[in-house]
Amino acid sequence: MKKLNFLGIGPRMAIVLLPWLAASIVLSSIQISFFRYTPESSGVILTMGIILMAAALIFYFSTVRALLKGLKETRLMTTGPYRYTQNPLYAAIILFIIPALSLILNSWLVLTTSFIGYILFKLFIRHEYEELEKFFGDDYLKYKSKTSEFFPLPMKK
Repeated sequence: MKKLNFLGIGPRMAIVLLPWLAASIVLSSIQISFFRYTPESSGVILTMGIILMAAALIFYFSTVRALLKGLKETRLMTTGPYRYTQNPLYAAIILFIIPALSLILNSWLVLTTSFIGYILFKLFIRHEYEELEKFFGDDYLKYKSKTSEFFPLPMKK
């Protein structure tokens, strides 16, 4: 039986996002005062970033664990993080990890990476959907109709 592609659209997104993220970090460190959320360094923003990053990494690694289990067993994952969103890996990075990094670095420019990431996600994700539909058929279509595409939300009715 054919195996699913573990990397999905990740490499295509990374080609754009990683250089953008790196450039935004460099620019933020050069023009510190211009890209800060607040004019002064803020312990509150840093603390929020650290808390968000901790939660984001827990969500991310629980998703990786579930994904690896599903790939090993060649089954559609619909539990764990996949109960709340069809794309928890992309959501973890775009909605949580990058914003947390933005808070930790106190730079709104870093946050723009999330917006670009979401646009890229919407442009590329249909290829993954087509692969999943071919592989899992009606089970995938049923799951897709009940589960949020990107934003982690409780199951649709």
